[in-house]
Amino acid sequence: MNYQSLTGEWRFRQVGTDEWLPATVPGGVHTDLLALGRIPDPFVADNEKKVQWVAETDWEYRYHFAVAAEVLAQPCVWLVGDGLDTLAAVALNGRSLGHTNNMFRQYRWEVKDLLQAGENELLITFPSPVQYISAKQAERPLPGVSQAIPGGPYLRKAPCQFGWDWGPQLPPIGIWKDIRLEGGPGPRLDDVHLRQQHANGQVVVSAALSVAGETSASLSAQLQVTAPDGEEWLAETAVSAHTALNITIANPQLWWPNGYGDQPLYRVAVALREGEEVIDQRGYQLGLRTLELRQDPDEWGRSFEFVANGVPIFAKGSNWIPADSFPTRISDEYLEALIRGAAETHQNMLRVWGGGFFEEERFYDLCDKYGILVWQDYIFSCSVYPLDDPEFLDNVRLEVQENVRRLRHRASLALWCGNNEMEWGWADWGWTRPDLADMKAAYDRFFHHTLAGWSTTLDPDTPYWPSSPSSDTPFENPNGQVQGDAHYWDVWHGRKPFTAYRSQFPRFMSEFGFQALPPLATIRTYAAEADWNMTSYIMERHQKNDSGNSLMVGQMLDTFRLPKDFSSLVYLSMVLQAEGIRYGVEHWRRSRDRVAGTLYWQLNDCWPVASWSSIDYFGRWKALHYAARRFYAPLLLSVEDAPPRQGVYVTSDLRDTWQGSLRWSLETLDGEQLAAGEKAVQAGPLATTPVHVFDFADQITDDSRRNIVFVAELWQGDGRVARQTAFFAPSKHLLLSDPQVRATCRQDGDQLQVALNGRSLARLVELSLDGADVVFSDNYFDLPAGRTTTVTCQLPPEWSLPQAEAALCIRSVYDSF
Repeated sequence: MNYQSLTGEWRFRQVGTDEWLPATVPGGVHTDLLALGRIPDPFVADNEKKVQWVAETDWEYRYHFAVAAEVLAQPCVWLVGDGLDTLAAVALNGRSLGHTNNMFRQYRWEVKDLLQAGENELLITFPSPVQYISAKQAERPLPGVSQAIPGGPYLRKAPCQFGWDWGPQLPPIGIWKDIRLEGGPGPRLDDVHLRQQHANGQVVVSAALSVAGETSASLSAQLQVTAPDGEEWLAETAVSAHTALNITIANPQLWWPNGYGDQPLYRVAVALREGEEVIDQRGYQLGLRTLELRQDPDEWGRSFEFVANGVPIFAKGSNWIPADSFPTRISDEYLEALIRGAAETHQNMLRVWGGGFFEEERFYDLCDKYGILVWQDYIFSCSVYPLDDPEFLDNVRLEVQENVRRLRHRASLALWCGNNEMEWGWADWGWTRPDLADMKAAYDRFFHHTLAGWSTTLDPDTPYWPSSPSSDTPFENPNGQVQGDAHYWDVWHGRKPFTAYRSQFPRFMSEFGFQALPPLATIRTYAAEADWNMTSYIMERHQKNDSGNSLMVGQMLDTFRLPKDFSSLVYLSMVLQAEGIRYGVEHWRRSRDRVAGTLYWQLNDCWPVASWSSIDYFGRWKALHYAARRFYAPLLLSVEDAPPRQGVYVTSDLRDTWQGSLRWSLETLDGEQLAAGEKAVQAGPLATTPVHVFDFADQITDDSRRNIVFVAELWQGDGRVARQTAFFAPSKHLLLSDPQVRATCRQDGDQLQVALNGRSLARLVELSLDGADVVFSDNYFDLPAGRTTTVTCQLPPEWSLPQAEAALCIRSVYDSF
């Protein structure tokens, strides 16, 4: 196959105008206008509303090109668009090729007869998506997301691009993926289905092929597998109606989720040959593993546990949203930093949420590389869709077929899920009413039968789940705790205290969360200092959840004292979020025999905003992300506090027994020891081990409880593995004094080492380097009096040690009031 890219410098214009402007493909109207200075940055201040006209307008993109001789010489030439967003009319040299209406699909047209040896013109007209959905919504209003432009479910476009409770109303328009010419003799690979069968210590890798176009006796297919160490296997066969190739791999190197083993990846090449000539080929990376969703009856109902290579996995992770409102701006480096950030905090699963889009290959490449399992939603979320429309369903059928075929070989792929929260909507959100009865019946047919059938036929090796949350019993108790997965939002939307998490024992917690502001450096990018107030107009424009800022402040004042300034409020919002999610995760990990996973909402942001994310839009780690590194650690030390009792537990994701000791002390905030001891710990593999429940009723009085802390440390030999602190009064009532934290800095190669020691307890210590974004080995942690803790970070390029010492900033809760 010969390829000619059609990406690069195009021209575009608003339909009805004469001025053609320079454009970049892949790209979109918003980013092209922004590059030209024709619109203000939609992410700054309230500019989002000033650019609404862009998506309400029709646009044209034009490209002039000469066809490469080797492409034009081929008997067949196709124009291939991997991603047109979304409504488009495509014409080549004045001849219409067709229309598109699905950003998740690839479109292909045979264009050999329309190409000419000289200049060719490709013209793509993009009608306004907003005008389209608004007209459809006027014909029949469908329930949807209150923060979105109404009518989004009528169009196969990323739902969140029309707005969400964390995202702006900025639906992109344009060519968002590769566009190219493909030339060949005619036959081409239409589908490759890679599978693997494990038995007796061997793996059989098979490839079932389908070939499009006229075939002949001279066609053959070849399968090549290359191991990480370079060993190769090769199989070849003649092309037939059912072409299949098999390779047996002895002593396979198994792929494991992050934290359970390594991620060796085999390279797979599939070639279609005509005689000695390769006329089409595809390449893949393949991790050899078994993976199942185990749902077995047990004393609580039915389990919901992922099992990799025979080992039960506690799913530790978060929910993934599109990483930019304008996805063509996402660089490889930025994307890898997000996925690596998940892996570095011991996460082993990301849920690709159904309000976004099927991600690009590079996303799944990174998940394979870092051992991140993918819970993949189909793209339906929080709305009623026109599933009674045959044309809509046929469009979705092709979308499902293309994307399942594209992704089903992935080592990281763990689950196909029908939708996000739509079963919950029918059960509890008031959708069940007479005028929507036909839509409920259509939902039932589609998600419990039609889509289930498509998914399992196309990918019999990956389980299908109808909705998230779901009990797997249609419309009944979707957030139940007997079977299935659950979303728990009573702490945020219901304003319950963090202690409410301990009342929940879901079989799998796939969503829960609490908001925080982003770091002040991020707020500076969209709000002037005059707007640094939680209820200012600009701050509320960058808060898309109704009453979100009020909810944050309310919970903050239940936990901490009133902050003294805006910077302190930002800091407290982040540590509040971290403490709340920690409280839930530690509880569910202690219940590992009953709860099989936690995915907090959410990992990332699509623009600078107050949200539930642990990494903000600019890649800055919030306090929650540092906390995740601790509460998702393979060996978790946790304290179940019920003052004056403190229960200590060790939860292990290790596959072998761990031995060490617990060192504990009851002490005043300034370090006077009231009681102490040490206990041997033997933590069983893949289990929670209760260590001891301490009852300090005799030592704690109403007068003293504000001045006492319980410190628990897990040690192995001379190394401290983990530390936890627990209190007997709310943080806002603690008798905190100035901890006078001292920092001793030294340089070790390109690493900055910071040794910290305080005169009294420093609660939730925050470290930062003024003028640089760095990731510390630990941050937002408690520092008990008299104990030294050393953290590290990479020294910023060209920084000296004195420069880093001068830029080091230290803050704790004491400094916030």
